[in-house]
Amino acid sequence: MTSLSPATNLTGRTLIAAIFLISGIGKIAGYSGTVAYMESVGVPGALLLPTIVLEIGGALAIIAGWQTRLTALALAGFTLLAGILFHGNFADPMQQIMFLKNVAIAGGFLFLAANGAGAWSLDARRARA
Repeated sequence: MTSLSPATNLTGRTLIAAIFLISGIGKIAGYSGTVAYMESVGVPGALLLPTIVLEIGGALAIIAGWQTRLTALALAGFTLLAGILFHGNFADPMQQIMFLKNVAIAGGFLFLAANGAGAWSLDARRARA
């Protein structure tokens, strides 16, 4: 490992989590519109609040490096499920790209689950204590 590894791990965690933090906050701002969109594809609007909690809470946990492996697995599963539910129309090239974006993000989370958060994380701090 080089001296860049802790900073690179933190940067990578922050970058992969940013989309969920921004998306969760956006869902709060556009709550009723998001419920309508979810229901238009057959997803119950009642799932919006747990979705927001997972997106914002999960993003903050990943950035902080807290319960990283478990959170990364949860976000990987969520991301794959969201891809299937919202971007499963492969006849539409844009939806296919959006689905593959979700697959790539899930892959990043699986890598994080396998390798952990790195030295600059609450998980590492807990392990040292």
